[in-house]
Amino acid sequence: MAHALPDIAFFHQLADAAAQQTLPRFRSAQELHVGSKPKEGFRFDPVTDADRQAERVIRQIITEHYPEHSILGEEFGATGSGPLQWVLDPVDGTRPFLCGLPVWGTLIGLYEHGRARMGMMSQPFTQERFWADGNAAWWRSPYGEHRLTSRTGISLSQAILHTTSPEPVPRFPAIRFTDLAERVLMTRYGGECYAIAMVAAGHIDICVEYGLQPYDIAALVPLIEQAGGAITTLDGGRPEQGGNIVATGCPVLHQTVLDCLNG
Repeated sequence: MAHALPDIAFFHQLADAAAQQTLPRFRSAQELHVGSKPKEGFRFDPVTDADRQAERVIRQIITEHYPEHSILGEEFGATGSGPLQWVLDPVDGTRPFLCGLPVWGTLIGLYEHGRARMGMMSQPFTQERFWADGNAAWWRSPYGEHRLTSRTGISLSQAILHTTSPEPVPRFPAIRFTDLAERVLMTRYGGECYAIAMVAAGHIDICVEYGLQPYDIAALVPLIEQAGGAITTLDGGRPEQGGNIVATGCPVLHQTVLDCLNG
């Protein structure tokens, strides 16, 4: 049974509310409370009051408008039940947030029966929004609004590869990232969720990310797919529950990338 999905204007409302919490704390002279959560493979996994306050306000607005919907957020876990679930990462990329680098974003995804249908990545410092409305992917900035189309028809030797950090590469030797990096045009690091948005926008061709949680990817799955790209787990499965994730702008290239990573 299909359920009526919210209008994309509601996603913008949520992103506006989150920005009121994150933006004043970014590159700010005011004290930012920074803690750390345990995470396998990392000495330091930061969390800030920007993360917590942004998720609180998003949850409050969703609950006011859609009390029948469930919510899964990075900071406060899962609440409610039902076929429609909001999946939230209030500050995806807390490390660059702390470094003053504007490649973090607020991720707002919507699952219907566990399948990603709509999503938004908001970068308030650059005043950019990337979203998927259920049919197409879009980008809005101070320079205008455009439909997003990923880059297709590209060979592996001409592809641009990205992963957020080289740190996991030696920890996962079965994932042949180095083999893939040797076959592409160039490899870049450090883009977080912004890099996956750039796959949808046609500027990056391949993103490989390790050990993601659902809230890391929920908003970005429909963005990639509705821009014409492909996004799966390393074994080619659906990505909604996270794990080791591969996003490509070109679906034809996708299987080649998976084959290379899997050796």
